[in-house]
Amino acid sequence: MPLHDDSKSADARTPAAANLSRKKATPPQPAKKLVIKLVKGWAVNDLCLHKMGGSLYQRIEKECEEHISTALRSLVGQSPDLVVFLSLVEKCWQDLCDQMLMIRSIALYLDRTYVKQTPNVRSLWDMGLQLFRKHLSMAPEVEHKTVTGLLRMIEGERLGEAVDRTLLNHLLKMFTALGIYSESFEKPFLECTSEFYAAEGMKYMQQSDVPDYLKHVEMRLQEEHERCVLYLDALTRKPLIATAEKQLLERHIPAILDKGFVMLMDGRRLEDLQRMYSLFSRVNALESLRQAISSYIRRTGQVIVMDEEKDKDMVPSLLEFKASLDSIWEESFSKNEAFGNTIKDSFEHLINLRQNRPAELIAKFLDEKLRAGNKGTSEEELEGTLDKALVLFRFIQGKDVFEAFYKKDLAKRLLLGKSASIDAEKSMITKLKTECGSQFTNKLEGMFKDIELSKEINESFKQSSQARTKLPSGIEMS
Repeated sequence: MPLHDDSKSADARTPAAANLSRKKATPPQPAKKLVIKLVKGWAVNDLCLHKMGGSLYQRIEKECEEHISTALRSLVGQSPDLVVFLSLVEKCWQDLCDQMLMIRSIALYLDRTYVKQTPNVRSLWDMGLQLFRKHLSMAPEVEHKTVTGLLRMIEGERLGEAVDRTLLNHLLKMFTALGIYSESFEKPFLECTSEFYAAEGMKYMQQSDVPDYLKHVEMRLQEEHERCVLYLDALTRKPLIATAEKQLLERHIPAILDKGFVMLMDGRRLEDLQRMYSLFSRVNALESLRQAISSYIRRTGQVIVMDEEKDKDMVPSLLEFKASLDSIWEESFSKNEAFGNTIKDSFEHLINLRQNRPAELIAKFLDEKLRAGNKGTSEEELEGTLDKALVLFRFIQGKDVFEAFYKKDLAKRLLLGKSASIDAEKSMITKLKTECGSQFTNKLEGMFKDIELSKEINESFKQSSQARTKLPSGIEMS
């Protein structure tokens, strides 16, 4: 019996004595007469001891049935105002709960002995519920009007009206206690929800831009979640949220991407992109988002790589584009592994659109950075730039083209003493060695050895007697 105890304890707000005093001045009800007859609890005990529990139970049941049937019939044709009507139903239900509690407290012994010992006999509380359910089904107009009223109230709340949530809570608890919640209320409620959000989704998609639409969807899903906390049955949450997600999100995924994705990416709108990612993940639409990222990178990157007039800016532009995508990936896309791979694949596609030119331009970019002209750059900054350029280098398929250009530039820097820093030069060689193995860097490392050797020979020549005696003063040999 604990199930029903929960439902009634939520509704039993006043002690039994107060309940009697707050009854309106109505003609005496059958259930009241019964209460007076049984006011001495020991009378019940005596009857049960004398094996008269059965007939006592039947008499109580008969009195209750007459009372409940009258109460529910009196609701037929009542107020056309639905909220007023719902209050009358709530009052009727509340009275039943109060009266059944009182009868049960007086006839407790009957519940504990006769009911327990006799198979197929309901407790007094359950008997009251069963009678209420029976007579409610015999007054279909009352049930229908109650459900319609509840649905109207919830729709009103969705449209921004203030509604009596306590009333909603009590009536829905009544449906649950009577065991008719899912069939009588939940089914039509979910249908109404579906229609409501289907219409709203279509309308809002046409009227608002994508960031506002996504904020609206997020707000609606939060509101529906709160409804489940405040007055709907907990089991309604899953199907309710799924219905709202389907109508507001799932149906509009292609439209949302077409209308707003490029704008959000171009504007680096991290928060809006993050909202899009988390909403899409709720309806298993991340694959659509991943494809949108792929085509965005290819389309935007193609402009950078294919424009020959802007070759001198290609590498800095690609580095900037990559850095922007990396921050979006971290901040908005939760470092999703599949998205990370998509970014890499798309970049590889871009860099190899023009066969050897990007390889040549990356070598040229590094030459500029490693030349002596960059005195204003700190070592850390230089290291960072080298690392970023290396990221682009990884995407190149023709690495031998890069090596040829890099070797030529390195030779010039070393022979003409134009390097910004020999440490930075060696650091870069180490990085390339890590990437491509020692085969790749053998020749480059050999060039440093040649320079060292040349220096040594030069020094020993300067120290030699030949140089000191034969060379006219002021002439430098190298």
